[in-house]
Amino acid sequence: MKEMATSLHTMTKASRAAMSPAALEDALTALIDSKEYGPGDRLPTERALAERYGVTRGAIRAALGRIEGRGRIVRIVGSGTYIAGPSTAISSSNQARDASPQEIMEARLLIEPQLPLLVVAHANGADLEEIRIAMEGAEKAKTLDDFEAWDGRFHQAIANATHNSLVIAIYQMVTAARNIAEWGALKRRNATRERRAERETEHKAIFEALQSRDAAAAQQAFDLHLHKVKRNLLS
Repeated sequence: MKEMATSLHTMTKASRAAMSPAALEDALTALIDSKEYGPGDRLPTERALAERYGVTRGAIRAALGRIEGRGRIVRIVGSGTYIAGPSTAISSSNQARDASPQEIMEARLLIEPQLPLLVVAHANGADLEEIRIAMEGAEKAKTLDDFEAWDGRFHQAIANATHNSLVIAIYQMVTAARNIAEWGALKRRNATRERRAERETEHKAIFEALQSRDAAAAQQAFDLHLHKVKRNLLS
């Protein structure tokens, strides 16, 4: 019995290591598309999904962040994850596919430095915890794809913390646009340890300013962060 338990434990560890972020995202997308769920339905908790697919909750959270960026789901802090309507997903996908990296950065520079004003006014402890989890997930990421997924989740979590449904929907299109192939190729060409460390430091400055309810400091940190990203990617 002891040997069997050890074997099962080894198999569980192997299955966890075997499922790549892409495979997990495909599995979750298939679940969303299945007859089991429809628009407006709530998905199982992150813990339940982690047990279902034999992965960590962090892996589930990162995958859901990418799927949310495509407009397929909506996550509400303190409530759960819900299936988005088909029209929302199609609209976000089409507009994201047409956006160039230059357009994405222009939109981010216009939108994101203004988010702290609403976050400071409306965010609760659960919102700040979501931002912190995403920040730390990026810091612990082992691969570039995982880091980028957590990075996108960090910025989307800040938008979600505004508690403004229109702002959240608009930023979901930005998140979706960040996942297009051309944008990803640019990031891979410009990925270095030094630049990743800089981004992690900049994320921490943004988070700490939001946690302190200092909108001006958060806006300044956002502006600095985004201009550096733009310079590194597009120069």
